[in-house]
Amino acid sequence: MGRFSTPWGAQEMSRFPAEPREQLQAWDAADAYLLSHLAEQGTDLSGEVVAVGDRWGALVTGLAEFGPTQISDSHLGRQATLANLRRNAPDARVRLLSTRDDPPPRVDVLLVRVPKSLALLEDQLHRLAPAVHAGTVVVGAGMVSEVHTSTLRLFERILGPTRTSLAVRKARLILCTPDPDLAPGPSPWPLRYALPDGIGAMSGRTVTNHAGVFCADRLDIGTRFLLEHLPERVGPDRVVDLGCGNGVVGTAAAVANPASDVLFVDESHQAVASAEATFRDNAAPGTEAEFLVGDALSAVPPGSADLVLNNPPFHAHRATSDSAARRMFGGAREALRPGGELWVVGNRHLGYHVRLRRLFGACDVVAANPKFVVLRAVKR
Repeated sequence: MGRFSTPWGAQEMSRFPAEPREQLQAWDAADAYLLSHLAEQGTDLSGEVVAVGDRWGALVTGLAEFGPTQISDSHLGRQATLANLRRNAPDARVRLLSTRDDPPPRVDVLLVRVPKSLALLEDQLHRLAPAVHAGTVVVGAGMVSEVHTSTLRLFERILGPTRTSLAVRKARLILCTPDPDLAPGPSPWPLRYALPDGIGAMSGRTVTNHAGVFCADRLDIGTRFLLEHLPERVGPDRVVDLGCGNGVVGTAAAVANPASDVLFVDESHQAVASAEATFRDNAAPGTEAEFLVGDALSAVPPGSADLVLNNPPFHAHRATSDSAARRMFGGAREALRPGGELWVVGNRHLGYHVRLRRLFGACDVVAANPKFVVLRAVKR
C-alpha cells in the first residue's frame, strides 16, 4: 500500500495481488506527470474521459469524481482498480472495459499509458480513432524508456500531429492534436501465421495472435521447446494451459487427443481471445474447451485437473519478478488431482526446479538445452 498524491487528493493505492516483499507501487512518475498536466492546463473533464492502459487504476482513481472509463487488457489491473476505487472513491461511477469491449462512441479526453507492446498501442488507437474528434484532448504518458520515435509515429499516423514534452522525473508526455481528416485504414490485428514443422501435433498449423500477445509474429523459442517435448498423447484428461498466450500449447494437447477437456487461462483478454481463435481453427469438431480470463488458477476447483502446462512470464511490466510463476505453481498444485502433473518450461537461470521441489517434493527434468529446461512435477 502506498499514498499517491494527485491534484484531486491523495489516494491509498496498491497492486493486485499484493506482493509485500517486492514493494512495487501502483503508480509511477508518468501517472503523476499526466494528472498534473491535466490540472495545470485546466483541462475540461466534464465530457467522456477515457484512460487506456491504466495499469493499476492510478489514473481513473485520481479522476474518479469525473466518472472516467478505463480500457485495460489486464485482469490483474482491473482487480487492482476495483480495490483502489473501493478504498478511495466507493461512490464513483467509473466504467471498466477490457480491450475486447467496444469503446465509447465519443471520447472528449483520451489518456494513454504507453504499453510495453507497440502492437497493442497500435490496435487500441485504431479502435478509438472513430470516437476521437477535433476537440478531443489526447495525452499519452510513459517513462522515457517507453516512449520511442515509433511510439510517436503511431499517434501521428492514426490520430494526428504529435509532439512530446520535456522529461520530468524520467517521464514524458505525448501531446497529440487529432486530425479528423486522417484515414489510417484498418488495424492489422489480429495476425495469423503458420507454425514450423517438427513441433508435434501443431506442426504446420495456423495460430492467431491479437495485438499485445507475447511473440505475436512468431513462435517463441521457449514454447517451441515445450511443444517438441510434450507427450504424443495427452489424456483423456482435464488439461489446463496456464498463461495460455495464443493457446498453441493447449491446442496441441487437444489436437493430440480430442477426448481431452482443455481449459485456457490467462490474465490478458487479448491472450484468451487469441487462444480461442487458435483452438477453433485447429481442434477437431466436438473437442471440449473453456476460456477464462483470470488470476492464475484461483477460479479453478481444487483437485479438478490432470495436467497443467505452463510457460510462466518473469516480468511484471518492466520489472523482473517471479511473482507470477510463484502464483502459477502454487495454483497448479492446488488444482491438480493426486497423480496429476505440472509441466513447466523456463529459462535455465530462473531455477524453477528449486521452487517446484519445495511445492511438490520432487521434479524431473524432461528436456534441457543451453537456454531452456522442461520440468515435470507430480502431485503426490
